[in-house]
Amino acid sequence: MTTDPLQKLEQMRAEARAGGGEKRIEAQHAKGKLTARERLDLLLDQGSFEEIDAFRRHRSSNFGLDQQRPLGDGVVVGTGTIDGRLVAVFAQDFTVFGGSLAEEHASKICKVMDLSMKLGIPMIGLNDSGGARIQEGVVSLAGYSEIFLRNTLASGVVPQISAIMGPCAGGAVYSPALTDFILMVEGSSYMHITGPDVVKTVTHEEVTSSDLGGAHVHEEISGTSHFTCTDDAECLARIRRLLSFLPANNTEDAPVQPTEDPADRCEEALDSIIPEAPNQPYDMKKVIQAVVDEGDFLEIQQGFAPNLVIGLGRLAGRSVGLVANQPMALAGVLDIDASEKGARFVRFCDCFNIPIITFEDVPGFMPGTRQEHGGIIRRGAKLLYAYCEATVPKLTVVTRKAYGGAYCVLSSKSTRGDWNVAWPASEIAVMGAEGAAKIIHRREIAAADDSAAKEAEKVEEYRQMFANPYLAAERGLIDDIIQPSHTRPRLIRALQLLATKRQSNPPKKHGSIPL
Repeated sequence: MTTDPLQKLEQMRAEARAGGGEKRIEAQHAKGKLTARERLDLLLDQGSFEEIDAFRRHRSSNFGLDQQRPLGDGVVVGTGTIDGRLVAVFAQDFTVFGGSLAEEHASKICKVMDLSMKLGIPMIGLNDSGGARIQEGVVSLAGYSEIFLRNTLASGVVPQISAIMGPCAGGAVYSPALTDFILMVEGSSYMHITGPDVVKTVTHEEVTSSDLGGAHVHEEISGTSHFTCTDDAECLARIRRLLSFLPANNTEDAPVQPTEDPADRCEEALDSIIPEAPNQPYDMKKVIQAVVDEGDFLEIQQGFAPNLVIGLGRLAGRSVGLVANQPMALAGVLDIDASEKGARFVRFCDCFNIPIITFEDVPGFMPGTRQEHGGIIRRGAKLLYAYCEATVPKLTVVTRKAYGGAYCVLSSKSTRGDWNVAWPASEIAVMGAEGAAKIIHRREIAAADDSAAKEAEKVEEYRQMFANPYLAAERGLIDDIIQPSHTRPRLIRALQLLATKRQSNPPKKHGSIPL
């Protein structure tokens, strides 16, 4: 080791950049994974990364750890920019102690999380860790707890994004679970509380880490993950795109993106997108893409509860959150998974001043013992609570059906919807005409000589009376009935009107959402 101070500094920096050494880096690459520093190079604007705590080392001497004291202690932390906007980052280095978390490792993460809160900038975590460093015992667990606390305190203050780019097991999973968005990489990442060996011992199930908690599991079954990516590069690019829709913190608005898409553009295809048959599906994503700037729609949780579509887009350059029933999946019905998916997204948008636009075509809540026993009342109430609580601009477009309690839940006028409109062929009613007629006229139908003909007559009578948006408009429960092709310009004008909206909830510590 040289005695020249400048040479020593350069040697120390080189040692920190080397991570676990060439062999371990090669092993990382052999798994199709990038190193922590390579990931940061792709995530951040070129040359913008400012590292902190590169020279930190652990202080443990148990189990021979005093003979292994690599610089950085298995995690790279600092700040940088994405599209010129400042962010805080940490990237766990699997080449050093398998990215395991211990006292110094956790302290570095906590330090940069505190910095993100102090500066009001998004916090991005790149997770690739074998879990707690068991040689340091309970100190490692305390480190996790310190991180969890900061995740919770930062919630709703700065956006928090977690990328799972390798293993993430045991207590480590709860930090990502507390953040706003989770991204996973196919084939190389997984999340689970207990591993396959423990599962086999306790339940006698034989399962792989991928089948237990791989990307496809959390995208399609558990709903824990928000995005699934094919490799590290796509994952990091997706984070950059996601951040372009988000503000730096809860006191700011998302950046306005210049667009050449005219604000007064009408989309003629929307005038004929609704099928004549009321039970025939159509793709609600086409409605969204026809309305948002340049058709650019970032769908979130695409594989989970596909009967409800959520995501981010822009109108006249301004970020909006979109929630929409999808007639192509379960007729757009609300069930347990869709309710929780929508509730979390609505609350996120409300935290970060992102207006919420709802496209509604909902026949009701999913019936059946599985839903009732699974808690559809309590869990469906989460979506209702989220919409009622939200104070950002809320705009609702009823495209076809708006029936029963589901109509109430999806940002109805009576739950403080700011701008509620319907397309001319829409139906706003307690239930469909067939069900309503059978209930109201059941005795008359039963007594008729031709009960089928009488039923058809009463169904049509009810449809003419109630299966339209005009009664709702007459009572002020919608603000207007609009031509479908005019949806984009009308939404943009309503957003401009609501730009100065100010609304607050009654003073309280916090509400008691039906969790």
